[in-house]
Amino acid sequence: MLQLYKEPFIQEIEDQLFKDKGLRVYIKREDQIHPTVSGNKWRKLKYNLHEAKTQGHDTLLTFGGAYSNHIYATAAAAHEAGLKSIGIIRGEELVDKPLNKTLSFAREQRMQLVFADREAYRQKSESNFIRTLEEEYGKFYLLPEGGTNNLAIKGCEEILSDNDKQYDVVCCAVGTGGTISGIIAASLRDQHVLGFSALKGDFLKSEVQILLENYSAKKFKNWSIKTDYHFGGYAKTNHKLLDFITDFEHRHHVPLDQVYTGKMMFGIYDLISKNHFRSGAKILLIHTGGLQGALNSGIKY
Repeated sequence: MLQLYKEPFIQEIEDQLFKDKGLRVYIKREDQIHPTVSGNKWRKLKYNLHEAKTQGHDTLLTFGGAYSNHIYATAAAAHEAGLKSIGIIRGEELVDKPLNKTLSFAREQRMQLVFADREAYRQKSESNFIRTLEEEYGKFYLLPEGGTNNLAIKGCEEILSDNDKQYDVVCCAVGTGGTISGIIAASLRDQHVLGFSALKGDFLKSEVQILLENYSAKKFKNWSIKTDYHFGGYAKTNHKLLDFITDFEHRHHVPLDQVYTGKMMFGIYDLISKNHFRSGAKILLIHTGGLQGALNSGIKY
């Protein structure tokens, strides 16, 4: 089983803006629970690794881009659990150039990297394509791109503990929707779960709704997703966001990444400045990790 290296802790973010608005804001440091499989990736992989071993598999196969947090974490988790891993990587390998830090790390963790052009990669969910992969690489336990499935949602439910039920609002960044689905499933009815989409468009709202319906018979109405803070789309950024991250880390000593947590934090500050939250509210932000993306970019915070 994947081991928890460190229990997550909660720290208050003290800021004059929050005091002026009558708010108290806290951050749960899920990024600290494991040195290489941090945050929501640890939660998503926990029960999937157990299920893979229960089914008698010795190999994980999954999908991701060249800078994928999921590829990075899956390679490390599989290696720690004594499993082999295969990563189907979107895009062709540049044979005359060294691998980036994400893929170099994955290969160091003994993940077999298989590069697929974009046309082939688009077939990643089709049964014929999966069968072709089985014929070539043998039997494997399949993890979807981003790692989101019902077992991942089950793991992400554990992000919220009983002590976290005191908060009025729980916030997190949203990518594939698995993390926020687990948090919603674990929340109290009178809490509001607020997601910040890292992707352009409104489709994540329906994606999360489908994930919740497939996961639980309960009806959840205490959540919403903000789609105004994607900064151009997935993995897109600009100097405004990067300057914000640099300033935040300097003042509060909490590292953020420009793909997920930085966008969430920017959105929180913007909403608070616009009086989105009632005075007196206690807000909990979930730090979902993803910091290897910041390191990979070479950006200095």
